[in-house]
Amino acid sequence: MSRLSHSARLALNLGVAITALSAAPAFAQEPADTAVEEAATGDIVVTARRREESLIDVPISVSALSGDALQSQGAVDITALQDKTPNLTLQIARGSNSTLIAFIRGVGQQDPLWGFEPGVGLYVDDVYVARPQGAVLDIFDVERVEVLRGPQGTLYGRNTIGGAIKYVTKRLGNDFTGKVRASYGSYDQIDLVGQVTVPLGDTLSIGGAIARYKRDGYGQNLTTGADQYDKDVIAGRISAEFAPSDGVFFRLAADKTVDKSNARHGTRLVGNGGLPAFEPTRSVYDTRAGIGDRNKVMTQGMSLTGEIDLNDTLTFKTITAYRDGHTDTLIDFDNTAGPVLDIPAWYDDRQFTQELQLLYSGERLQGVFGLYYLDGRASGAFDTVLGLANLTTLTAGSVKTKSYAAFADFNYDLTDQLKLSAGLRYTKDDKTGTVFRRNYTGIRSPEFGNANAVPGLIRTDYTNDRSFDQFTPRISLSYQPNDDLNLYASYGKGFKSGGFDMRGDAVLTPTTVNGYKPETVDAYELGMKGAFLDRTLFLNIAGYYSDYKDQQVTIQRPDVAGGIASFVDNAGKAEIYGLEIETRIVPSRNFSVNASLGYTHADYKKFLTFIGGGTTPVDVSDLRVFQNTPKWNANLSATWSDELAGGTIDITPSISMRSDYHMFEIANPLLDQDGYALVDASASWTSGDDRFKLSVNMRNLFDKQYRVGGYNFPGALFGNSIIGYYGPPRTATFTAEYRF
Repeated sequence: MSRLSHSARLALNLGVAITALSAAPAFAQEPADTAVEEAATGDIVVTARRREESLIDVPISVSALSGDALQSQGAVDITALQDKTPNLTLQIARGSNSTLIAFIRGVGQQDPLWGFEPGVGLYVDDVYVARPQGAVLDIFDVERVEVLRGPQGTLYGRNTIGGAIKYVTKRLGNDFTGKVRASYGSYDQIDLVGQVTVPLGDTLSIGGAIARYKRDGYGQNLTTGADQYDKDVIAGRISAEFAPSDGVFFRLAADKTVDKSNARHGTRLVGNGGLPAFEPTRSVYDTRAGIGDRNKVMTQGMSLTGEIDLNDTLTFKTITAYRDGHTDTLIDFDNTAGPVLDIPAWYDDRQFTQELQLLYSGERLQGVFGLYYLDGRASGAFDTVLGLANLTTLTAGSVKTKSYAAFADFNYDLTDQLKLSAGLRYTKDDKTGTVFRRNYTGIRSPEFGNANAVPGLIRTDYTNDRSFDQFTPRISLSYQPNDDLNLYASYGKGFKSGGFDMRGDAVLTPTTVNGYKPETVDAYELGMKGAFLDRTLFLNIAGYYSDYKDQQVTIQRPDVAGGIASFVDNAGKAEIYGLEIETRIVPSRNFSVNASLGYTHADYKKFLTFIGGGTTPVDVSDLRVFQNTPKWNANLSATWSDELAGGTIDITPSISMRSDYHMFEIANPLLDQDGYALVDASASWTSGDDRFKLSVNMRNLFDKQYRVGGYNFPGALFGNSIIGYYGPPRTATFTAEYRF
């Protein structure tokens, strides 16, 4: 038996503790009451199947976290979900402040370059967000966040092969309400949030929310003097809701986020490989990057949602949305003052989506039929500057996508206890890719300000189009002996669309002009959801197995002339299986416990690549590992509540743990992160009339240093560049909130 890491043993011990707690007779007490009872009823309503249902009734692995709960525990953005959800990785991308990297059950996409499709779908009020730039959503004006684990190809489409994350904002209602919130914390953190709802008569309401986030950096750029890991974000939403009758509802919403935080540079982990002597930085948050610090990400969108009850059983829903975004960013791969390996870049994207749904709710049959259309364009450009060779390679291009889909998903009660659920989606993607790569002599190309750069070899210059289509079925069988217990078995298929490699080098790999194929996952799951002991114990357990085929991976092909081409191909096949446990225990009106445990075993069965200068791909699956996929992850938190000074005080300590994980498919002891644990604590006081709230949140109490990303470019020409990026250090935040 292989030796477990320290954090793996901690996670395993926590799982044993969870099981012991679940079986403990101490919870056979009187049911919880008042506010704790409301929180413990278990009747959490989710829309995982595009219709409102109790969480217990849904035969899908779903975690639902309220915005208030996330805020109370100090969650600043949705990456905090990683600490509370089994088998989920949510990180800020390397070199970025607001680009999202997401993995669920080992499936995701680490490379945010335009043209690459994410493996985990992100939805804001049922609007699909196609690009990861600007997707690190802050926690404000949110009702709840749902995390759907496993492929959701039937109801959510082609790029939910790992799962989906749903960000659900609050409906305005028809009462005049509002709140203001101010926070001050470590590193001169200042957060200001304001929300208001104004009814205009009995049928129309307008509302808005604005947030300003400002914080100094955790470190410093020792070359330029600028802050490192700072935050400078302003975000806002405005909406109008019109409900002329009980069966008619329309919502027009718009949002915009501007992130001017400095470019996030890494910290060198090894010497400079022949450059001036390597001098370690004083902190893992410091850098010596010389490319500069300017970084700006802007995302915005509008949506119109309409719901009309046609009769007692049929509801028509329409969702129309447009989104666009632009990013200007800098990545210094060598982390030295000189342009040894620098990447200035810009990305641009826009998308229009239209979805039509017809929902049916009968006595024994419930379900939805829908049509979906997406018209999107993602484009960009970047220079690869090799300063030691006085050489720059410009890469530029775009991918246009038109996607069409029809889907249906229905649940039928075979008996009062036995339910059959089945769905099917057909998706067709039409893609047009344009890729241009050219060598220049000089530091930077004309695209990035060097008009004197001397044009050289054109390495890639093509436009091509391909179509991809796929049926993605889903079926599940549920047995519910009573309202508080659901046993289910399910099968689902997901696929991630194929495309064109924006880095493709047609000189070294001529086949890049043909693009790459989709990847697919066939997923099987057995699960249980239940409420026990007079609804003082809630327990969800799921075991899963996934057959992962045609995985899209980035591989390296050495050339006979000594060059290396990096390109995307369908090289991988793998099996993934694991276990997930989530529990909530409410033994009394003043105390509750939340815990989860995730286990993932991910193993490549085929991984084709080129080695040793060969021209024939070789299976190296025994030498490859899954990235961003710890074998174990777990969390445990407890909340104690009591009356104090005419209000209620809540105290919540928590711990989250992750075992060892790899940054890339090739294990690298310099970059890979050992298992670690993070300890947080929060305390809040709420007045008896719920108008005032004071809270303090401590995160990473023991100031644990842990890597969340890295780059690996060994070799003298690249400055022997191996750099790491780190999660936040210990912070404390004090917040005051007033509701009216």
